[in-house]
Amino acid sequence: MSKSLKLLVCSVALTAATPVLAEKTGLGRPALPEEVAAWDVAVLPDGTGLPEGSGDVFTGDEVFAEKCASCHGDFAEGIDNWPVLAGGQGSLTNRRPVKTIGSYWPYLSTVWDYIHRSMPFGAAQTVTADETYAITAFLLYSNGLVEEDFVLSKENFAEVALPNEGGFRPDDRAEAEYPLFTGEPCMADCSGEVKVTKRAVTLNVTPMDPDGKPAGTLPLLTLAAAAGTEAPAEEMAPEAAPAEETPATETAAIDPALVAAGEKVFKKCKACHKVGDGAKNAVGPMLNGIVGKAAGASDGFKYSKPMAAAAEGGLVWNHETLAEFLASPKTYMKGTKMSFAGLKKAEEIDAVIAYLTTFGG
Repeated sequence: MSKSLKLLVCSVALTAATPVLAEKTGLGRPALPEEVAAWDVAVLPDGTGLPEGSGDVFTGDEVFAEKCASCHGDFAEGIDNWPVLAGGQGSLTNRRPVKTIGSYWPYLSTVWDYIHRSMPFGAAQTVTADETYAITAFLLYSNGLVEEDFVLSKENFAEVALPNEGGFRPDDRAEAEYPLFTGEPCMADCSGEVKVTKRAVTLNVTPMDPDGKPAGTLPLLTLAAAAGTEAPAEEMAPEAAPAEETPATETAAIDPALVAAGEKVFKKCKACHKVGDGAKNAVGPMLNGIVGKAAGASDGFKYSKPMAAAAEGGLVWNHETLAEFLASPKTYMKGTKMSFAGLKKAEEIDAVIAYLTTFGG
């Protein structure tokens, strides 16, 4: 049998064994509308797809602590490499931006849809609609976007706008940029004559030392030593007078190990509270000088009504009052904005207070 005849026989056999595509197989049935709806769990930015239900901040705090905090921290600060969900406002232009619900995400529907569809990790779609509303409300509160008595529902969902909603725009690179790179490339004589018109020092881009010299300029003594000679005595810098001893401060007397331990504990706080040089108010007030400071005294921060009332009553944050507050903020001050459940170990409380003591006002 010739090769062409063999190919013809095989082709006929395959055609006979393959069912006609237009012929119905008699298997299955069209999906019912309610079956399609059960699989279609997507929620759009305008709220389309949201189920009936509601949830408040306080309930969300409890559900979050039970189902989310093991990865995202007690108040959404993130643990290890798990995502931070709160804070980061104003950081998007930084070298290391903190992208959270309050700083980066464009739509609240993305938050609700992702929680309901994919969380908790390893147990997706186990949270109810009401629990999802509550968790979402808690995350809004953790980012300082709603008050502690806020209740999120299908009815008011579209009224909530995240801060960075206007930070996104359609991808127009196909129209705006691609044409710039689709022409014939220049292969020779592509640029005009190059002339050096100014030096870097003139343009003010050369790094300078504090004494006004270009960075990297070695002092005379160093150059002489490198050459194996000694600089003239009159050119050598005089010995600095011994510094006067300063009296030891209370901060210097703090156990360094305790401060180091407090710095680790403070990782639970830093998503909302800032300390150190340039610290500013974030989700919570900045804490420089908090130890020994009157409550509610951070300029520009909007405190809760209970905290403002306590401040008017003369509350001062000393070691004792801070320890009571940190052990259980909601018990110490009902209605406080601070959603953190509290530090359960006395040694952690002492450590974080010691750490905060090192930051002056």
